[in-house]
Amino acid sequence: MIPETEAFFELDHGFKISEDKPLRGIEVIYGQHWYWYAFARILTTNETAIVYLPRDWTWSIELTEARSHFSDTNIDWRPSGQTRLSFPLAHWSERELSGNVFFAVGTEDFAQVDQIGSFASQTYGGGLRFRFTPRQDVTAYGAFQQRTQDRAQTSFGFSYGIRF
Repeated sequence: MIPETEAFFELDHGFKISEDKPLRGIEVIYGQHWYWYAFARILTTNETAIVYLPRDWTWSIELTEARSHFSDTNIDWRPSGQTRLSFPLAHWSERELSGNVFFAVGTEDFAQVDQIGSFASQTYGGGLRFRFTPRQDVTAYGAFQQRTQDRAQTSFGFSYGIRF
């Protein structure tokens, strides 16, 4: 489903703390995204904190609140959150291999023409990123999501990145 109209913005600010202490810096990000569909209105707000640790480790925490209003329903707010720990694995000249593990929890509303539904979930996953030049990398990830009503989903993905 593609929104008829959407608008968004994001603010990002970093704070350098130390070069030689366990806490190197913190980055704080805030964003809002509005979606307008024919029969629904969605607003999401996102708050993220990224903590920079020694040896290029990072830990991020993200909270998302989604406000949904479907035709003929009440306005509903649903929270979700995610945390991710990223770490280097190996480094050769310009090439670098890094990994991450993550956990997410949340609820989601969805709608079709004749039905409204929702579910809650917990997601566990991880990934690898291989940077072979400063501007190119490949990434692979896997995730397992346990949902309410005894449902589950397993996901795998790959991407190729080019930075300009």
